[in-house]
Amino acid sequence: MSSLDALAENLPEGRLLTDPDVIDSYARDRTFLEPGKALAVVLARTRDDVVTTMRWASEHRVPVVPRGAGTGLAGGATASEGSVILSLARMTAITELSPADEIAVVEPGVITADLDRAAREHGLMYAPDPSSYEISTIGGNLATNAGGLRCVKYGVTRDSALGLEVVLADGRVLNTGRRTMKGVTGYDLTGLFVGSEGTLGVITSATVRLRRAPAAPPATFAAEFGSLRDAAAAVSAIMAAGCQPSLMEMLDRATLKAIDDWRNIGLEDSTQAMLIGQSDAADSQAAITAMGRLCEASGATFVAVSSSPAEAEELIAVRRMAYQAKERLGACLVEDVCVPRSALPDMISAIEAAAARHDVMICTVAHAGDGNLHPVFVFDHGTAEPPAQVWAAADEVFTKALEFGGTLTGEHGVGVLKRRWLSLESGPVTADVQQGIKAVFDPLGILNPGKAI
Repeated sequence: MSSLDALAENLPEGRLLTDPDVIDSYARDRTFLEPGKALAVVLARTRDDVVTTMRWASEHRVPVVPRGAGTGLAGGATASEGSVILSLARMTAITELSPADEIAVVEPGVITADLDRAAREHGLMYAPDPSSYEISTIGGNLATNAGGLRCVKYGVTRDSALGLEVVLADGRVLNTGRRTMKGVTGYDLTGLFVGSEGTLGVITSATVRLRRAPAAPPATFAAEFGSLRDAAAAVSAIMAAGCQPSLMEMLDRATLKAIDDWRNIGLEDSTQAMLIGQSDAADSQAAITAMGRLCEASGATFVAVSSSPAEAEELIAVRRMAYQAKERLGACLVEDVCVPRSALPDMISAIEAAAARHDVMICTVAHAGDGNLHPVFVFDHGTAEPPAQVWAAADEVFTKALEFGGTLTGEHGVGVLKRRWLSLESGPVTADVQQGIKAVFDPLGILNPGKAI
């Protein structure tokens, strides 16, 4: 009996897939990266399926690549050579939703937007909302500590994670955290697993914090600028004034043009950048009016303020279209550097300079209130990987972000793509400590090898 036959024998029928074409459909994420050749796919439906898979993998020393919806942008879920892909996308139960405690207990395959919709039936919301919230899963969001459009006010996924059920590399089940808003018993293992990109264990359940949904629809502004740096300066002014937006998104000219070419949004020739902001505070109209005035003071050529939910949805839809619009232009190297908010204008200028110096198309959007920028390096679809000038421009962007006191990744994770720059930020002591943590949880090195650290 082969080792795969032994795994199939211990899993319910239909859970193990070995057809090469089917395997290939599970082996990729949204990057251009070419995956390794995997042995099989396990379609987990229960925690027991995950336990069985990990016990088998530990016994036979086979790498395991945990996977959600495959919407990642850093290569974290791409198949490793000779691995088994462990898909959690069919673990979709919201097993508990408690309005009294403002928590939910969910399996990792739950779609982010579905949890938010379920919470809103009780006057609550699930705050993290990455742009892929209609297709990305809670498990994937936890694995990368995803952020989103509302993170300027409500924080990233880690801020909503209270406790986890995790299957370790040897098949043991670990429960971390608690159901309470407070708790400092022992080390913060929940925080350790959030953002670990499947390298320490496989999350099979999560207890997450819900928040009260705003009583009224948020007020929204949209501002157009003649330069991207002016838009960044407006963000700095808004945050410095203490306006506390619930959303603050910035789009550059190249991104807006890609969206306009696709969906005809009526882009003006003079518009080089757009800033979209929202407030869901009790005095949202006053707050958003103040933000609009700060945009005008920073050089905005046009500002519109609205409390209409329909108009707000249209504006937010423009922001959520950004990545799909850029994918139409070519293959994309998507990055997400984060800098202190005060450095945002200088970081914008550095990205524009890198694009010009290396003759590379860079389309930039930003969760601007957090200083989290997504410069997307676009190159020809037919190219196996980014050409030399793209890597050179990316090198420059990452180096500048670190010079400004920033980080290589704000929310997408390291995956495979950012490992080449890790030493610039981490240093040898940090690398040694992280490798030591990895060895404690995964001594055989079978969990998502080659990713994150």
